Amino acid sequence: MGSSLYRLEPLHKQHDRGGFNCGVASLDSYLKTQASQDMRRKANAVFVLAPEHSPSRIAGYFTLCAYGLSPGAIPEAARKFIPRYPVVSATLLGRLAVGKDLQGQGIGSILLAKALAKAYENATVVGSSMVVVDAIDEKASRFYQAHGFIPLPESMRLVLPMRTIAGLMQG
Repeated sequence: MGSSLYRLEPLHKQHDRGGFNCGVASLDSYLKTQASQDMRRKANAVFVLAPEHSPSRIAGYFTLCAYGLSPGAIPEAARKFIPRYPVVSATLLGRLAVGKDLQGQGIGSILLAKALAKAYENATVVGSSMVVVDAIDEKASRFYQAHGFIPLPESMRLVLPMRTIAGLMQG
């Protein structure tokens, strides 16, 4: 499924939030009840992937926001890419969801690539040395690890240094 069949845009009123169902109640509920408020309050940026032929439909979505994390929480493999500050600036990929009827078709990978591109682009405006994600379950953790994320010990949190993302953007 090619990304040219879809367009990424900030969540707007015309998007059919009520029609979205990814099969995870917390992710569905967030989009339907909280996402617009978070955008108005600048708490999260919410982006939706909409099919070109049906622009009000939401194929999937993700959220991004600024985040800080302790350097001690970062695995050694990623620590060499970050500055030595008391708090490491990062971008939190808070949520990523794909409509249930489109799962298994590569939409998650398209969304992730677009989220990483947005995070990388914005790191030049608001400093960020990595993307952080809290996987919702083991399956999600494996998805992120397959895309290069490094798991933090004894948690469902994973990180991907901006330096690695830079390589992906150029490659």
